[in-house]
Amino acid sequence: MKTGVIRRIDELGRIVIPKEIRKSLRIKEGENLEILVDNENIILKKYSLMKNFNEFAQNITDSIKSFIDNSVLICDRDSIIAVSGELKKQLLNKKIGSDLEIKLNRREEMLEKHKKSIQISDEMECCYAVSPIIVNSDVIGLVMILGDEVDEIDLKLVQIASKFLTNHLEEV
Repeated sequence: MKTGVIRRIDELGRIVIPKEIRKSLRIKEGENLEILVDNENIILKKYSLMKNFNEFAQNITDSIKSFIDNSVLICDRDSIIAVSGELKKQLLNKKIGSDLEIKLNRREEMLEKHKKSIQISDEMECCYAVSPIIVNSDVIGLVMILGDEVDEIDLKLVQIASKFLTNHLEEV
């Protein structure tokens, strides 16, 4: 994607990324951007601690899945990075839906025991347990179990997994 937007650098070396570009790339205030240099080009790239841990996250979802019948997923602020269970092909590497984005922004930890319509990536009707992954006071993702039935044990499992990921990512 190329754009023809021109911005002036201020005296502190700052530039403003136009609102339309921030909106289309889902860049929010306070998010980190990685600055790369390629020959004479400066590249701004969304940065996610979670992107480097796809395989690690997949191992966690696989481990949880080995003890339960429901699907397990881990997402960062933009996309679903690990899925175990029957929804893997449907959800893996998809952009997160508006309901997950809201849960991230609200830092929601919850258990929904009754089937409810939720925008995960696609609209789904399911029960779920969800817990955010918070590193250095920033919500960087979440762990979720979803299926036809969930209970307090599922909530504990996502809480343990999110705490484990938090501790691991804070050490990096």
